[in-house]
Amino acid sequence: MSGLDLARLGPWLNLNLGLQGPFEAEKFSGGQSNPTFLIKGASRSVVVRRKPPGKLLKSAHAVDREFRVQKALAGSDVPVADVYALCEDTAVVGSSFYVMEHVAGRVFDDPRLDSITQPERRSFIKEMGRVLAAIHSVDLEQTGLSDYGPTGNYFRRQIDRWSGQYRASETGEIAAMDRLIEALDRACPEDDGRVTLVHGDYRIDNLMFDTDAPEVRAVLDWELSTLGHPFADLAAVIMQWQMPPGDQGRGLRGVDRADQGLVSDEEFVADYCTRMGIGAIENFGFYVAFCFFRMGAILQGVAKRALDGNASDPERGRKLGAFVPLYAAAGLEALG
Repeated sequence: MSGLDLARLGPWLNLNLGLQGPFEAEKFSGGQSNPTFLIKGASRSVVVRRKPPGKLLKSAHAVDREFRVQKALAGSDVPVADVYALCEDTAVVGSSFYVMEHVAGRVFDDPRLDSITQPERRSFIKEMGRVLAAIHSVDLEQTGLSDYGPTGNYFRRQIDRWSGQYRASETGEIAAMDRLIEALDRACPEDDGRVTLVHGDYRIDNLMFDTDAPEVRAVLDWELSTLGHPFADLAAVIMQWQMPPGDQGRGLRGVDRADQGLVSDEEFVADYCTRMGIGAIENFGFYVAFCFFRMGAILQGVAKRALDGNASDPERGRKLGAFVPLYAAAGLEALG
């Protein structure tokens, strides 16, 4: 089962995009938020990304925002897939969806980059840093994104939002998560005035690289994007790397990075600061702790959707839910 009603979607694609059938749908593996499908037609292939079915948390799975930001970034220094159409008529496939270009390339699920040679790896990580700086350098006025998020203290806003989301999807008490929420609430810094476009889930497996070169062809999964503080995206990369390696953690903890041709946390952060023309970042542990908290809240939502029967991948969703206490503990460790 593809999870899409092709009998309804096919005519819509023909009417709105001129695509010719017959159509086949293939669900992309991975991803716990908005189910994504490769639609193969007689003329060409496209990608459909939809909200999951069922009851959802308020403001979650905002495919309309994903569509808007990628459309705004077309032709900019930030590589994105071309987006073609947004459908908010739930009668078509049961929920809102949008259609975008099928970008050919390769995605690396593991930051150890085992599938490429050791001498190549550094250039891929450097490219990852280059694209992150490009996102944070987007001209908000020129791209029409100056109203893409609320103003004010981003971290205060995000802590309040994700605390609410976490409580709404709570399935049992996690003491470390309760302590982390309280600690972040106390440690939240004053607004320093930095406002950029932020991706919200920036990591290597959300980047589509060229098949033959260390070049990002498209940044994927913009669901959590907004206007906010750029250090949240930067810290999200470091947060991910501090997790254990393997299918679930997908991190670099314990990996001899120098031996494997990978950059250190410190080198990645320093390179970013150079690209952005800023000095050393103070109290970076807070930003990393915040990212552990937010990811824990996201995974708790995934676990709740798995229990409710409307997760993109229920089995993996239940497994990921078990990581929430680990993310909470790591967040407390990062705060010191």
